[in-house]
Amino acid sequence: MPLLTRKRLILLETESTYGTDPTPTGVDAVLVRDLNITPLQSDVVSRDLVRPYLGASEQLLANTRVECTFSVELAGSGTAGTAPRYGKALLACGMSETIVATTSVTYAPVSASFGSCTIYYNIDGVLHKVTGARGTFTINGAVGEIPTIDFTFTGIYNTPTDTALPAVTYGDQATPVVFKNGNTTGFELLSYAGCLQSVSFDVGNTLVYRELVGCTKQVLLTDRASTGSVTLEAVTMATKNYFTAALTDGTLGNLLFQHGQTAGNIIDFVSTRVDIGDVSYSDQDGIHMLNIPYTCVPSTAGNDEFSLVYT
Repeated sequence: MPLLTRKRLILLETESTYGTDPTPTGVDAVLVRDLNITPLQSDVVSRDLVRPYLGASEQLLANTRVECTFSVELAGSGTAGTAPRYGKALLACGMSETIVATTSVTYAPVSASFGSCTIYYNIDGVLHKVTGARGTFTINGAVGEIPTIDFTFTGIYNTPTDTALPAVTYGDQATPVVFKNGNTTGFELLSYAGCLQSVSFDVGNTLVYRELVGCTKQVLLTDRASTGSVTLEAVTMATKNYFTAALTDGTLGNLLFQHGQTAGNIIDFVSTRVDIGDVSYSDQDGIHMLNIPYTCVPSTAGNDEFSLVYT
């Protein structure tokens, strides 16, 4: 029987011990989009043999790992103070989770004690287990679209098995709202509340897979450089001069926006540590737009360049 692409799912659970499968079940199912897996991602080593005839040499595989990518809709759990089901993915991307009961869940970057997760990727009865997974993510929001968090995970290879699709219970992922006026509010870039078309954010984690002799296989998070871009309507210099701001060294500003207006489904992106780059123009429907790249720079305290707050 063929394996049906439509019949796929992922289960995701936090690991209490790195690389040890916590055996996720149907209640750990995450609603995702754009789900893909690279089940074998290896460094290819050629034997490069010298022989008295033509032909290729055998290829050997080293440092075999797995890559899994998926997107989730930027939405809350539906209940203020309850983490969204995909919060475990954020924890495996170098983030901390602070929960205030019935009020809020806040995710912020960390520089030590990184979390990890196990991902079960099931394709119509063929199960790929990805242990020791750590990742990176981007956030993308554009007017007229559902904003998303796009994850890329690297993890340890385990032999696939024939395992029936489990019964799943989806939950803690509210119905998303479209990125548009009224749903998305509170936008500011360098204290100016302009007309926003789109915003992107890349947490910028650097991941390294290591498989050294005498050591355990592991995916290491070795660095973070968070960047993004904003596209908004161009205005006069008297209204807001982003060109001068870009050329002013040592001065950081804010980037804020709130998506969602109903308790349990409100997400605030908050940064007061934004350094903007080269500002450029683009055209949209005959209207001049500003494209503004930015970098989130931590203070001397560290781990404070941005946060995601769910209320």
